[in-house]
Amino acid sequence: MSARLRGLPLELGADAGPIVMTVAWLVLGFVSPGYYMWGVHIAPYSPISPPISGLGLGPTGPFMNAAFIVSGLLLITGAFGIFQQMPELSRRSRWIATALLGLPGVGSVIDGFFTFEQMLPHLAGFLLVLATVAGFPVTGFLLRREPESRAFGTWLMAAGPVTLALMAIYFLTFTPTIEGIQTGVAGLTERIAVGEIGAWYVALGWLVYRRRVPIRRLASS
Repeated sequence: MSARLRGLPLELGADAGPIVMTVAWLVLGFVSPGYYMWGVHIAPYSPISPPISGLGLGPTGPFMNAAFIVSGLLLITGAFGIFQQMPELSRRSRWIATALLGLPGVGSVIDGFFTFEQMLPHLAGFLLVLATVAGFPVTGFLLRREPESRAFGTWLMAAGPVTLALMAIYFLTFTPTIEGIQTGVAGLTERIAVGEIGAWYVALGWLVYRRRVPIRRLASS
């Protein structure tokens, strides 16, 4: 079973997850007529003020919540696949790094099951994204052990503080009230932070896939 799993490009789940999420909020953001939250109608929907999670309510709810779950499962799969392709690391290192990069996927799945109206569990799911603040530098440190990945590893180590700064800006601009959701720029700052995190997953998944392609070809020849 494990040999068959190693033959699959599971690391590309790290590419597919952010793509699914981005396409979902882009498309649904255009078609959303707004939504009701705690009995208040929030309309029109704008990518500037309302959060992405607002699309999990109203007519777009089933589609956005499905995207949260699918994207999260893909991220978890991608994190597992990335470190299964690094047999030179110790088993403990692989599982620690897998957990750190997989936790945001778990958070996305949680947010798919608990909507924005269920504030506490939904926020808990979103906070799991902060695992990347440690996950990116740890992964970068591990990648720097290999000469062909050293430059990318250095950039990934720097991604942790950048992600923390972007998330701090989001929380500073976010007001968890009906009035706050309808004004301000929290929707925009959230999309910037989520986009930055997703871009690193895409780059990491593709790097590991491309790096291992020659190995797969040698093994099959």
